[in-house]
Amino acid sequence: MGNTTNAKTDIKGLDDIKLLVDTFYALVQKDSLLSPIFNAVIQDKWDMHLNKMYKFWDSILFNAGNYNGRPFPPHAKLPIEKEHFDKWLYLFEKTISNLFEGDIADQAKFRANKMAELFQIKLSNIKNDKFKPLI
Repeated sequence: MGNTTNAKTDIKGLDDIKLLVDTFYALVQKDSLLSPIFNAVIQDKWDMHLNKMYKFWDSILFNAGNYNGRPFPPHAKLPIEKEHFDKWLYLFEKTISNLFEGDIADQAKFRANKMAELFQIKLSNIKNDKFKPLI
């Protein structure tokens, strides 16, 4: 599964996505800033979360069409700020850079940055809106 040599290759499919997601979330679970938030929400349902993330990234990177959720609403009420997004992106990009290189790997980093940017804008709008937000 994934890369077994020192030569990095691009993300090629679901096996590589599983390697990326598993490696990344292993770091998240150990991170002093992120783990309390993730563990409080996910609790003992990490397998379910990881499976959802496999489908999400497979759909994002390879148009697999097997993810049908809405990624923003579960994050809307979390106690997350810019520092959490910065750490999440740092760990995600570090994981990709350690495991892969190529166009799809670059696309994953780009997409993660865009999602983080959009989520932060939406969260800011929710916090600053006196009306009940539509999410």
